[in-house]
Amino acid sequence: MTQTGQHEVDLNADLGEGFGCYKIGDDDAMLSIVTSANVACGFHAGDPEIMAATFRKAKELGVRIGAHPGFPDLWGFGRRVMPFSPAEIERLVAYQVGAAMGMAAYSGESLRYVKPHGSLGNLTESNTDIAEAVARAIHAVDPKLPVLAIAGGQLDLCARARNMTVFSEIFADRGYTEEGRLVSRKLPGALIHDPEYAAARAVRMVQTGAVETLSGAMVPVRIDSICVHGDNAHSVEVARRVREALVAAGIAVRAFC
Repeated sequence: MTQTGQHEVDLNADLGEGFGCYKIGDDDAMLSIVTSANVACGFHAGDPEIMAATFRKAKELGVRIGAHPGFPDLWGFGRRVMPFSPAEIERLVAYQVGAAMGMAAYSGESLRYVKPHGSLGNLTESNTDIAEAVARAIHAVDPKLPVLAIAGGQLDLCARARNMTVFSEIFADRGYTEEGRLVSRKLPGALIHDPEYAAARAVRMVQTGAVETLSGAMVPVRIDSICVHGDNAHSVEVARRVREALVAAGIAVRAFC
């Protein structure tokens, strides 16, 4: 649902982002709060053990699972731009979606959607060639597989133009420019750690059908899902307060697919 005054929304988080013996975030706690989980596919984070465990826990709790492909950048957590061509990115994404589909099936679950991670996801917001590459990759693996895309970004537009199922997301814990784009993580205002502020802001955005910029202006967008990142010390409390605030405002929190 996307109009102003909507009555329901999905709440998603990026999870399964440890690697080997290294743990990042509290996935069990986050899975008890969110309705959709974007699970790392082994390139920016994650591995078969973590993927399987995350998929099994998500199934147990009734949380929908999605693939979260990114750049092959374990050192940089997928948040550095890497010089791959659109054709190479297309194959990188197809590879990771295939791995997620296999591990989901192994875990007795089905992959429900795909959301690109980190710098790759940010590039799909503004770069048409990369957005098209990601859309082609997902469509080639399974044309019925939905895309979770940054609201109003190029991937959102490209995938819809291909008649793919697209769900548009906003971020509870990221700042927005006056144009309605994500503020670069290199700049002040990019990250929001205050749970109360994030929760109140998320409610405002859903109720108005718009993202709130650093100045407080509202830029209209479609909103199907709200993301809370799972990799920092404030993640669980931010996610919990966002969900509580949405419900208190009369907005049901339900998976989008």
